[in-house]
Amino acid sequence: MRAHEAIRAALAAAAARLGASVSASAVELERPRDPAHGDVATNLALTLAKSLKQKPRAVAERLVAALELPQGLVREITVAGPGFINFFLAEEQLASVVAAVLAAGARFGRSDEGAGKPVNVEFVSANPTGPLHVGHGRQAALGDAIAALLEWTGWRVTREFYYNDGGVQIANLARSVQARIHELRGRAAPLPEGGYHGEYIRELAERYLARHPGDPDGADLDAVRRFAVQELREEQDRDLEALGVTFDVYFLESSLYASSKVEKTLRQLVAAGHTYEKDGALWLKTTDFGDDKDRVMRKRAEKGGDYTYFLPDVAYHVDKWERGFSRAINVQGADHHSTVTRVRIGLRALDMGIPTGYPEYVLHQMVTVMKGGEEMKISKRAGSYLTVRELVDEVGRDAVRYFFVMRRGDSHLVFDVDLAKSQTEENPVFYVQMAHARMSGIFRVAGRAPDAVVPQGADVGMLHEPEELELMKELAEFPAIVAGAAQALEPHRLTGYLEGLARIAHAWYHKYRVLGEPEEAARLVLAAAVRQVLGNGLRLLRISAPDRM
Repeated sequence: MRAHEAIRAALAAAAARLGASVSASAVELERPRDPAHGDVATNLALTLAKSLKQKPRAVAERLVAALELPQGLVREITVAGPGFINFFLAEEQLASVVAAVLAAGARFGRSDEGAGKPVNVEFVSANPTGPLHVGHGRQAALGDAIAALLEWTGWRVTREFYYNDGGVQIANLARSVQARIHELRGRAAPLPEGGYHGEYIRELAERYLARHPGDPDGADLDAVRRFAVQELREEQDRDLEALGVTFDVYFLESSLYASSKVEKTLRQLVAAGHTYEKDGALWLKTTDFGDDKDRVMRKRAEKGGDYTYFLPDVAYHVDKWERGFSRAINVQGADHHSTVTRVRIGLRALDMGIPTGYPEYVLHQMVTVMKGGEEMKISKRAGSYLTVRELVDEVGRDAVRYFFVMRRGDSHLVFDVDLAKSQTEENPVFYVQMAHARMSGIFRVAGRAPDAVVPQGADVGMLHEPEELELMKELAEFPAIVAGAAQALEPHRLTGYLEGLARIAHAWYHKYRVLGEPEEAARLVLAAAVRQVLGNGLRLLRISAPDRM
């Protein structure tokens, strides 16, 4: 909303007059929970108090005195509490947001903050050893929503999936499939230690035999491995398709070895002087950079002499940097917490000018799926865990995507299947979608297309009921909500906003008539704007915005 931009600019200019330097984009504005505290509030005085060496309230009063706002923007400014500045917008400003929404349409809420700069968002990145479980599903929805928020704010996003197609886990996968092949041939063959269970392993064995008649006993372990990895990659693609998630780049860990980038990274770390050999292993002196202990990069010969995950992880992020991604975001499970420190230290040790906080990390907690008051754990195909595709089949794509992003990523998520399937106000995605459907229904009854409604000729000033004023205030917040969620990498801010907007929309729908009233033209315009913003928010999250329910 232009009013917010004008207030930010005026506050930044007022701060400069007081001798403080702050950019307009850094000025935080928020919507007070209590309408008595205004339509827009800022804590700028509290943030400037220390540098100006004055109490926050005194700074707030000085800022207000130095403000130069456009005529007719606000009707009142107050200073409250320790130094909050509250703005009460003029009614014409509230009404103008309706026209702004309809003029922008599907682009309302978008901005060019990212200025077209490239950003790499890596997420899911599951080892190709089985179907995707619900934890991967949460990560897929979270990563895709973060990528969409960045796109809405002007970033050029590349969605990337990193496949660890080598190492011990892949070897165990191959031996597990081989063991099932032997079973199918009537021979006893126990699974290897650390092997994979589940019906899908037996299915892989059956398909291998059907397609490789020249290897009836699965003796060619390398062929079994290649087949299993390829099949499970396709399986995971089907899981992602069920969730509506696509990627621009699929990056294979094996390519880092094929291109000698792992060895090159190792040579650079040795040359930088931060490595040493001990007990036959090669170590990186990560304690030089604040780590609690040094980390092994290459195991000693009697343990295979293999590289640990640490080294290819560093090489992979060097590759990202060299591909031109000066900003990279990794969405991973909380079990990767120690990876954050190690990878960043490895990149710093290379002395390539890569920033200290590269890459950025968003770590998410686990998911517990509940149905009928009991936890759902067992999968028909995967055995010990519930797959994301089974959850989508159970409750639908929209509910899965919404539930996976409606809580902070760093909080444990309890996914209530019964709630997700219910068609009640308690189900948040149903509640938001129903609000959109109700706004659409108004136009269906009127025999008019929502897109054909224009503010010209409608006296939006007639909208003075409390719920109408609240709706206009909420609409005005949408661009800031999108920008804030993108900046913080927190999609749950958007779902919380949509539920709040839906709550007011439902209340307005039940309380006031639209058609046949003196306010009909104005209320149709308002309904069209509310419908547009609800639809924009849902579609941003790749969730459908139905016109009927």
